[in-house]
Amino acid sequence: MSTPILEMKNITKTFPGVRALSDVSFRVTPGAIHCLVGENGAGKSTLMKVLSGVYPYGDYTGDILLRSAPQKFRGIADSERAGIGIIYQELALVPDMTVFDNIMLGHEIKNGLTVDLNETIKKATEMLKKVRLDLNPSTKVKDLGVGKQQLVEIAKALSRDVSILILDEPTAALNEDDCDNLLDILRALKRDGVTCIMISHKLKEVIRIADTVTVLRDGQTVCTLDAASGEVSEGVLIKHMVGREIDDVYPKREKKISDEVVLDVKDWTVFSHGLGRTVLKDVNFHVRRGEIVGFAGLMGSGRTELARSVFGNPDGYRIAGEVAVEGVPKRFSEPRAAIDSGVAYVTEDRKKNGLILIQDVKQNVTLANLRSLASRGVVDANGETKVAEDYRAALAIKTPSIGQTVVNLSGGNQQKVSVAKWLFVKPKVLILDEPTRGIDVGAKYEIYTLMNRLVDEGMSIVMISSELPEILGMSDRIYTVSSGRITGELAIKDATQEKIMQLATS
Repeated sequence: MSTPILEMKNITKTFPGVRALSDVSFRVTPGAIHCLVGENGAGKSTLMKVLSGVYPYGDYTGDILLRSAPQKFRGIADSERAGIGIIYQELALVPDMTVFDNIMLGHEIKNGLTVDLNETIKKATEMLKKVRLDLNPSTKVKDLGVGKQQLVEIAKALSRDVSILILDEPTAALNEDDCDNLLDILRALKRDGVTCIMISHKLKEVIRIADTVTVLRDGQTVCTLDAASGEVSEGVLIKHMVGREIDDVYPKREKKISDEVVLDVKDWTVFSHGLGRTVLKDVNFHVRRGEIVGFAGLMGSGRTELARSVFGNPDGYRIAGEVAVEGVPKRFSEPRAAIDSGVAYVTEDRKKNGLILIQDVKQNVTLANLRSLASRGVVDANGETKVAEDYRAALAIKTPSIGQTVVNLSGGNQQKVSVAKWLFVKPKVLILDEPTRGIDVGAKYEIYTLMNRLVDEGMSIVMISSELPEILGMSDRIYTVSSGRITGELAIKDATQEKIMQLATS
């Protein structure tokens, strides 16, 4: 076995009331692609923040060895000087700055006291070539799609001559083509001698790309597996991650779908003032009681615009068309009107639009229906606590208490809080936009089980997802969306990934 480029030994990190890491150890060989997997809250991101200096030396116990030499990083600048770069799931780019400014930010090439613009652009262009991104470096980042922004972030890290590149959920928000491109780039970086550490919940991608995989569970190292020895498979990873076998990621249910149409949308046309164009044109769909209806389509197809425009139009689109709930025509001028009519929406971006991160679990769970707990303007504190505790138990939200600040929860538990918030309004129709993005397989299974329970109880669910196995595994009926139009409707018995992609690209 070759001498490791990196070793982390007996790392322990504690937050108030929570031990995030307990005696974690792992090693990475030079030029390898090493994946870290585990359930949300297992400690993966915390471990990488220790490595990158976000949590400085003295804020944890244990040792970091880089090429056998002990390291005491006091901050991110120290880890960068040692050749370690990190890319977070939430990209750290400045939208209104150019691509070259973002890539070279903080280490611009200077001529005396002034920036040498030509040399800075030249260096940025070289980095763009490394990540196979053919674009004008003077383009503003805000004008790029998510996939290209991800590559700019990698180019930014490479511009600092990193020998170890850490990627935290790099494919979470990417479509299939962008995912494939990113994995190809990681293979190319490996050939160039760059060591990559990747955190991912997408186990199929882990199996495709990893040389070795370390599994964390509950803040502890479970095992490290070698792909070359045939140790890495989806079933093995799931078993080590959740501590049990999950035979079918998509739990089965006895379908009790009524003929009653709960949500009926007709001739729905939406104009976006911000984009200056029509984003949805003559859309028609319906949802029956007790049914899960999946919406599939590529990024930019209009799926989220459809959900948000139906949910009281918080973006101020210009809308034409009709919507009815349980046969009664409705006109939602704001989200509150949609909520009062029994329509709820779990956003795809829980951190930006779904939760108030600086507030605690209790406050977030009760937020959307707080008035039901109030009398003469005063909130019943005991009633609020009971509601939050009930949903904590029902959704198995892992938190030390309902007084825990939501920002300190893992992604999967944040998602459960976001779902709980909308379940408390007791909707007839629940719209779930990318409900399992960025969460682990165990948390996904729990979300799917909850969805099945809700429709068994008579709720209707609209599920928007970029993951075709999820669409096929959970839906009763599927609509495909392309360029702002419904291009197909498939009964689940007739649906395949090939048919969905054909309709979604038509």
